[in-house]
Amino acid sequence: MHLNTGDTAWLLASAALVLFMTPGLALFYGGMVNSRNVLTIMMQNFIAIAVITVTWILFGYSFAFNKSVLGGFIGLPSLSLGLSLNPVPAGLHLAVPAQAYLAFELMFAIITGALITGAVAERMNFLAYVLFIVLWSIVIYCPIAHWAFSPEGWLNSRGMLDFAGGTVVEINSGFSALGLLIAVGPRLKWPKELNKPHSIPISLAGAGIIWFGWFGFNAGSAIDANASAAVAFLNTELAAATGLLGWIIFERFKQGYATTLGAASGAIAGMVAVTPAAGYVEPYASLLIGLAAGVLCALFVNLKHRFKLDDSLDVLGVHGIGGIIGTLLVGFFATTVVYPAGTNGLFIKGSLHLLIIQILGVICTCCYAFLMSFIIAKLIQLFVPLRVSKEVELSGLDLALHAESAYFSREG
Repeated sequence: MHLNTGDTAWLLASAALVLFMTPGLALFYGGMVNSRNVLTIMMQNFIAIAVITVTWILFGYSFAFNKSVLGGFIGLPSLSLGLSLNPVPAGLHLAVPAQAYLAFELMFAIITGALITGAVAERMNFLAYVLFIVLWSIVIYCPIAHWAFSPEGWLNSRGMLDFAGGTVVEINSGFSALGLLIAVGPRLKWPKELNKPHSIPISLAGAGIIWFGWFGFNAGSAIDANASAAVAFLNTELAAATGLLGWIIFERFKQGYATTLGAASGAIAGMVAVTPAAGYVEPYASLLIGLAAGVLCALFVNLKHRFKLDDSLDVLGVHGIGGIIGTLLVGFFATTVVYPAGTNGLFIKGSLHLLIIQILGVICTCCYAFLMSFIIAKLIQLFVPLRVSKEVELSGLDLALHAESAYFSREG
């Protein structure tokens, strides 16, 4: 196929936008932790960039996008595919260089692994996280990416619609985080004493970067610079807006005031939910999807203590639950008017088939990500402590693990 220079430029720019989301996430998470743990959570995000880049180029890309084996469970292993000058994904016909596609998909793997750090903030051992993310990127991320993104994957080939990663990125990160946080355990003084965000302005700056990068995340998933990309771009903004409004409206009724951190979380929840739907639904549906995510994710975050889950920075509540909401609502709002090659949802006079396959995708992704994440963590625990010592956790991780501090006193 003839390569299109405009499409290539768009995909490379989108890949850069998606990578920019990870430093934005580092800021978003960094502002929400104790001032003694800022560098640790940021370092975990940056190490994810390096580690997953290497695992992706050596193994991950072939596992995710090579010709299917095991009934569409995973791609055929090939050490040379990622290093090839023409790493063509099986079943896809691209108007862009295959290496541009490889790079774009790499950025998705990176941000997904980085998201998990928020669930175990302020207590996880750095080496244990590095080992976890190596195994997670190969054993968990790649199979799920193959299921949903590869034309030969068992969910994709059965008609599941996931435009930009509702299952692969959002549900995967949320339920991988759940398995890991259960293995690691809660913070020492949780829930009697809760660490307050040390810098909400830093978190808001990070949220703004994430919002900006999400246009590359969703609109870039059209691969080409076309009408589908334009629809996904608009739907992303609409869902972010109503997600923000939904979250702060919930806060206003629940506690009598709206918070800035809630506004940021709501915008992210809205974008999470529209991620699987962005290129399949009309703008009115994205407004409803974002609003539903803003309210329901806020509700779940408020209820997490009842489940005794110390999800420090609400990875499950925002990404896992938001991903479920969006993936299921594709089964109701998807329309062939927007995506002619797809299927109409239940509210668009479609059949139950799409909704059933969306439900199946949600269940399988939740179960696989959770169980395998827990198993990987427990295996690592046989060799390396999953969490820092009691003394380090109470005094702060930055100095103990990295010999650095984000802030110094006048005397220092």
